Amino acid sequence: MIPIYDQKSRVKILVAVGALLIGAATVVYTNILVRQVAQREQEQIELYAKAQRYIVNSEEESGLIFVQEQIINVNKTIPIIFTNESGVIGGARNVDIPRHLAPADSVARLRHELALMKERHPPIVVEYAAGARDYIYYNDSHLLAQLRTYPLVQLGVISSLAVMAYFAFSYSKRSEQNRVWVGLAKETAHQLGTPLSSLVGWQSYLRESERFAGEPIVEELGKDIKRLEIITERFSNIGSVPVLNDENLLQVTRNAIAYLESRVSKKVKFSIETDLPLDTPARVNVPLFDWVVENICKNAVDAMEGRGAITLHLRRVRVRRSWYRRAAPGRQVAVDITDTGKGIPKNKLESVFLPGFTTKRRGWGLGLALAKRIIENYHEGKLFVKWSELGRGTTFRIVLNQ
Repeated sequence: MIPIYDQKSRVKILVAVGALLIGAATVVYTNILVRQVAQREQEQIELYAKAQRYIVNSEEESGLIFVQEQIINVNKTIPIIFTNESGVIGGARNVDIPRHLAPADSVARLRHELALMKERHPPIVVEYAAGARDYIYYNDSHLLAQLRTYPLVQLGVISSLAVMAYFAFSYSKRSEQNRVWVGLAKETAHQLGTPLSSLVGWQSYLRESERFAGEPIVEELGKDIKRLEIITERFSNIGSVPVLNDENLLQVTRNAIAYLESRVSKKVKFSIETDLPLDTPARVNVPLFDWVVENICKNAVDAMEGRGAITLHLRRVRVRRSWYRRAAPGRQVAVDITDTGKGIPKNKLESVFLPGFTTKRRGWGLGLALAKRIIENYHEGKLFVKWSELGRGTTFRIVLNQ
């Protein structure tokens, strides 16, 4: 695989690990703060209980006023409910009870809040001089409740930023790939143009020359020139937005195979099967579609080591389309290309379309990557490995719109 893609994969992993570490550090630190605030609120309620006991037992009026103002009344955030030994509610502070509720509903609401407080914290016992005792139940303040949920909110924010960064990075990579493909295609078409024009001139000269009259080499040269023109047109189409037309799918497929059939080993047998009406159309750009079929079949010939069978099966398929696709569901056709080669290992199925992936000693690993780009980016179709088994062969499926 090309090193740049390995590097980008490592960057993605580093970004994900960094986000996880930030999230974990946030959770740990916030939990420390939560424990500290919770401990402080518990101490405040214990002090509140001591103040309550002091008010009941003390006879000093000045001290009572100080305790009432500086300790009892200062609590305006922590919800508390007083009960006696029998569990009867004697009072409450900072408990959110709507004023419009009826007395019975208010009592029910207090009992509900009391049940929640019992689940959250053990009660603070207030023992009086006469031996009686009351209980103070309390819940977390609004600040502490917000602090508890803060890590979840921050994790959500970090996750959102990580997802945005991932998509931005992926979009940047695709844009970079697009620029590389388009630049390479335009440059290739440009480089082919000059020698191609020269070859056309030489062929005209040879045809007009009496010395080469009737020589088959002149016509063979013409075939090679025609082939170079097709290749140049392909690269020109890659470098711009190709025009799609309604073409007879069976005829286009036959033409693509006919060229290959005469140029590969005679021990490779080509056949075309169809479940479609003979005049079934598909929206394709013929030069680019031919290129896709050629790339897939050439890989198949290599996988069979020059001996075997390649079958192309045309059929109708139903594929769920994304909202941005122009074609409606049920209006797709498929070309299945099956070979009797070595097959593809399961752990390589996702890699065969990556630029740079190749099992050949000599090869750039761009054929299938280019084929997938042509079908999915330019034809808005789909190209994938439908089936593969080691020692038996592989089926590539091309899905096209109608």
